[in-house]
Amino acid sequence: MYQQMIFVNLATTDLDASKRFFTELGYTINAQFSDDSTASIPLSDTIVVMLHTPAKYRQFTQKDIVDSRKHSEVLLALSAESREKVDELVEKAVAAGGSVTGETQDHGFMYGRAFDDVDGHTWEVVWMDPAAVQG
Repeated sequence: MYQQMIFVNLATTDLDASKRFFTELGYTINAQFSDDSTASIPLSDTIVVMLHTPAKYRQFTQKDIVDSRKHSEVLLALSAESREKVDELVEKAVAAGGSVTGETQDHGFMYGRAFDDVDGHTWEVVWMDPAAVQG
């Protein structure tokens, strides 16, 4: 079966800082699709974050690039395999220069926290009890 992929394209004001941030979270840079204006960061087999300098990002859109520290452009949500993995990723993000945003969400069957990366993009990390998903 074909696995559809998603490529999340984001502008970054400091490509090197953003690359350091994501590698400190445990991700790697795919050098084959990266250069001095873009970093390709696979999050899974089907999710890839593409970080672009503003000049590179402008090649894909004629719209203004938002300042994601001041305006929300998108909320990105990642699943986690456990509550502990939610906390682990958020703690890594803070240690790498990100910041916690919003309140911890604990609904018993679902647990989530969020962080802003070094460019202000908001990433939600959520665990959901597999039994709740099935039923």
